[in-house]
Amino acid sequence: MRAVTESAEIPAHEEFLTLFADVSDAVESGAGLPEVARAASRALAASVVILDAGGSILAVACASPADERSVLAGTDGSERIDLRVADSVVGRLLFRARKERPPAVLLRMVGTLMALEVERSRGPERASEAAVGAFLTDLLDRRLTGREDIEARGRELGIELSDGASVLIVRAHAHQPEEGDWRRRVLAVAERGARGVERSSLAAWLDLSLGRTSTPGVGATADPARANAPELVIVTPTPEAEVARKAGAAVLRELETGLPHFTARVTRSRPASDSADLHRAGAEALLAANVADANDSPLLAFEETGAYRILLTSMTENPDELQRFHDETVAPLVAYDEQYETPLVRTLEAFLEADGNVARTAQKLFTHRHTIRYRLERVRDLSGFDVASSDGRESLSIGLKAMRVLGITPPGGPASERGTEAGRIRRGGKDR
Repeated sequence: MRAVTESAEIPAHEEFLTLFADVSDAVESGAGLPEVARAASRALAASVVILDAGGSILAVACASPADERSVLAGTDGSERIDLRVADSVVGRLLFRARKERPPAVLLRMVGTLMALEVERSRGPERASEAAVGAFLTDLLDRRLTGREDIEARGRELGIELSDGASVLIVRAHAHQPEEGDWRRRVLAVAERGARGVERSSLAAWLDLSLGRTSTPGVGATADPARANAPELVIVTPTPEAEVARKAGAAVLRELETGLPHFTARVTRSRPASDSADLHRAGAEALLAANVADANDSPLLAFEETGAYRILLTSMTENPDELQRFHDETVAPLVAYDEQYETPLVRTLEAFLEADGNVARTAQKLFTHRHTIRYRLERVRDLSGFDVASSDGRESLSIGLKAMRVLGITPPGGPASERGTEAGRIRRGGKDR
């Protein structure tokens, strides 16, 4: 599909006005995008498809389903133009001329009218999005606590919460820089997956305060992709864990199919049988999201987070205390790794996963046993906790869990970059 760049001869004055007036009349009459698309098809003598900024089809004026598929695929001479209002791309016009290519000036003027119509048609949608976002923010940040108020506001938005609900959190990471409003595309695809299971599910990008500390940790490196980033939250009205599981799986499947150039993670809470407990469900889904990021899990339920569950209350009620515990245990290791590109945190994690067995840790990290022992001595010197004692291992283990629950990412370093397989590729120089 090629973008419109070339010019064409302008038709006679009266013919031009007649062609343009047909589209203008459709816009002015408020007939809607389908009629505007048909008018544009007549004016341009072309098959026409109108898309929104996220790539969803808004209106079609084609000769047949096969013709529509061809225009969407960009084959057989199909072209596209961006529909802009000011500096924002609000949609796209795809077209294929039946005979001669439409004049460039006519395309531009028709495109301008269509952009305004697309933007106007999005007015109620944006108002609804704002209402959904405000409701879910108030609900999950506990600004809205009364059961009757929660359920009444939910009904205004078409969701029934009296029987309970589950919360999903979706995180999507693009493999390369994305153009346009990529969050809107992710929202549309994820919402489609959830509504395929529960039609009244609500979704919105939210700036949640759940589990956010007021002071940064000593030496801790917050993940730049997550720092102050909004969360995509979906509330699915079901008291049944199996239905919530199906909704989460459907969301992940839609994201993997519809946005293959993204890596997606979907986490879910336990169902909350009482609408007044939905803030707790939101915290559960967020904790699971942080654990899923650390463990590279595409789909994770709160029940599957194991011992991390005991830190939920600290994350929601007293995240500053959880941050302080992290700072007093593993933060010095994070700071050292960041400064010297060493793998102390990774070594500690592997050692604890190996139940304190040095030989198995060395085998897992493809490193000599003496090197593992040296690193564990550095862990003791920096943190003050000795992995040789059960108390020391327990404190450091909880410190690592606090790091993940808080969404803090330790420095990667060359040994943990994708493709190095945790140290199989040796770096030059002495291991510190």
